[in-house]
Amino acid sequence: MMPPMSYEKVTTPDGTFDAYLALPESGQGPGVLVFQEIFGINDNIRGICDRLAGEGYVALAPDMFWRLEPGFERKDESGMQDGMGMVQRLDFGAAARDMSAALAHLRGLDACTGKVGAIGFCLGGTLTYLCATTEPDLDAAVPYYGSGIHDMLGSADNLRCPTLFHYGDRDPFIPAEQIALVDAAMADKPNVTVQHHDAGHAFSNWDAPSMYDEKAAAEAWEQTHAFLAATLRP
Repeated sequence: MMPPMSYEKVTTPDGTFDAYLALPESGQGPGVLVFQEIFGINDNIRGICDRLAGEGYVALAPDMFWRLEPGFERKDESGMQDGMGMVQRLDFGAAARDMSAALAHLRGLDACTGKVGAIGFCLGGTLTYLCATTEPDLDAAVPYYGSGIHDMLGSADNLRCPTLFHYGDRDPFIPAEQIALVDAAMADKPNVTVQHHDAGHAFSNWDAPSMYDEKAAAEAWEQTHAFLAATLRP
């Protein structure tokens, strides 16, 4: 049985934007913000939300491109150029405010039982790190191959919630030296783990055949599932 799903309207001082919501069969659970790749809220991101809902979480994926093109959505590698163009225009300051609004909205849902984490992929991995370093009440973070994180390590001291990073060691978009910077910055944090996988970029995206790595995706999800259970569940 598919979990109940819908789109929510999230309100900000600048307007409202859509966020995809997937609820667990029980109707309640811990919350997880899901941050999109450069392809927008597409089948892959909705599928991640649905999977989280199937595991008992209230999953909310905010449209982080709403200020540029509401509802922007590309399916796979064919949308790479369009997606990169959106990222180049993204105002990360405004994005941080939108993430705060989405977090408050998720916490305010009757379905959300309290604790809230965040997970994101590619661009969303960077946004997850940004959220974790700017939202002191976030309870957990799982950035997958965030290509901009190495440039944001000046805020590493603000990362207080338990965090699980995922990187592919054969990622053509995130060189090994950039991942090493993250390793070094997180080395002394007892509640932070950096997982390395024998895979390339976007290895978790089953909608992008040239990037998807089934073995690495399954390994990373198993680690993510255990991490979220340990940090968000009573």
